[in-house]
Amino acid sequence: MSLQTIELHPGGAARASIVMLHGLGADGTDFLPLADELALDTVGPVRWVFPRAPERPVTVNGGLRMRAWYDILGTDLARREDEAGLRNSFALAQALVEREIARGIPAERIVLAGFSQGCAITLGAGLRCPYRLAGLAGLSGYLPLAGTTAAERHAANGATPVFLAHGDQDDIVAPARGEAAAQSLRVLGLDVEWHRYPMAHSVCLEELQDLGRWLRQVLA
Repeated sequence: MSLQTIELHPGGAARASIVMLHGLGADGTDFLPLADELALDTVGPVRWVFPRAPERPVTVNGGLRMRAWYDILGTDLARREDEAGLRNSFALAQALVEREIARGIPAERIVLAGFSQGCAITLGAGLRCPYRLAGLAGLSGYLPLAGTTAAERHAANGATPVFLAHGDQDDIVAPARGEAAAQSLRVLGLDVEWHRYPMAHSVCLEELQDLGRWLRQVLA
């Protein structure tokens, strides 16, 4: 399956790409303002790719069809995971990375990022990706299939920088899930930058400022 994407192309030839995966029920347009809000002039021309997840029934929402990277089977995200859906979206995310490589962007100039469900796919796909990426950025999410990550992660991304951020008042994905992800990745030897902010399941200005600084570092 190929994904629909919304893309913002720089005026000149792109020198880096950022693939941003949206959350449950969104469609990619919610993060379009990032391209203007994050000051990445020092990085050079950046291509932004905002893929749209497939539509599927979501169990926790009464089977309502919406854009989702995988099904949410219940409120216990750790014990009841849609493994097939997760792995399918890991493959879709890797295909997006491979397309950027085919368009001339070296893997080490590609950042995979995501919010909520998009964060889960970013971490799951990024750690298993056979191409060394510039970085992985996850906002308000968690590490999926945590029990298999150590065995399945690829050596290519064994030292890839990771940015993780979460809101203290998040009632959708508990802050403890984000912190557990940060701790798990550190145990695996990754360089994780972890932040908490006084907000709910959303983004805030301070978070975007920190993310912009981190992006400028990993894409320098």
